[in-house]
Amino acid sequence: MPAKSMELKHTIHLIEVMTDEIDEIESSIKSIMDASGSPITTIPGINYRMGAMILAEVGDFSKFSNADQILAFAGLSPSTYQSGQLESSYSHMEKRGSRYLRYALFNATKYVCHWDEEFGQYLSKKIGEGKHYNVAVSHAAKKLIRTIYRMELTGEAYRK
Repeated sequence: MPAKSMELKHTIHLIEVMTDEIDEIESSIKSIMDASGSPITTIPGINYRMGAMILAEVGDFSKFSNADQILAFAGLSPSTYQSGQLESSYSHMEKRGSRYLRYALFNATKYVCHWDEEFGQYLSKKIGEGKHYNVAVSHAAKKLIRTIYRMELTGEAYRK
């Protein structure tokens, strides 16, 4: 069928063009990250793309006085509910800040927990405490952002 054959050739050509564009963009990201001198990619599990996403969303780390402000900016800090004498024992993630930073941190944390023994043990500990997997990952993400914050301010590479 000549029409299907032509459509298939066109689709293959588009895939090749898109692949070339993706490779060019990833090369640019790598060169920008190398030029920035950020130690974020020394953390096992954080590659150039995820590191660039986190750095682009946070911007200048020195504008935050502590890592908890970055957590709040990402919307990873727990919300509290109080009304008079009533205090809720259930709190959920706020989801008020940068959804892109929250996405990048949450996904980077999964990889870091897989590739770094210390973070993996921390995740296992939280799950062992009875926390849901996503809640445990959010706790590990808080630990990760504190580590990244320290590294970005001091310029030191990741140490276990």
